[in-house]
Amino acid sequence: MSVWQLVAVGLVMLLGLLGVLVPGAPGQAIVWAAVLWWALTDMTPVAWGVLIGATALLLLNQALKPLLPPRRPHETGAPRRTLMLGGVGAIVGFFVVPVIGAVAGYVGTIYGAERLRLGSHGAGWTSVRSVMRATGWSVLVELFVCLLVTGAWLGAVIWG
Repeated sequence: MSVWQLVAVGLVMLLGLLGVLVPGAPGQAIVWAAVLWWALTDMTPVAWGVLIGATALLLLNQALKPLLPPRRPHETGAPRRTLMLGGVGAIVGFFVVPVIGAVAGYVGTIYGAERLRLGSHGAGWTSVRSVMRATGWSVLVELFVCLLVTGAWLGAVIWG
């Protein structure tokens, strides 16, 4: 696979990661389609292993999705911009501190944005708790699964 194709697959995965943050966008399906495109083009055992693992992980997430609280962003009181910033913070955090950085990036960015918006520590944490109850767990789990798939793909491309 050429470098330009790998860059295109990476951009499609990034689009899928951002799609997870937008209600109604098929972010998981876009991430999976990018892995499928790469595996069908690369045709190595590592590529097929990543595709099988990604498929299993994303299907497991879909099966467990009904157990998570539904997304209700209008009930948080936080602007949509704060939720988007939290998602971007999770994406950056995942790659800065692999795996566990996603959670810290998500919660930390939402807290930072809400503290700036509301002006105090207590109000910021109250808003974070509200966001996590209304949308946070559902978004965070879906985003985390997609980040794991993206990280596996990136690892296979770099070291595979």
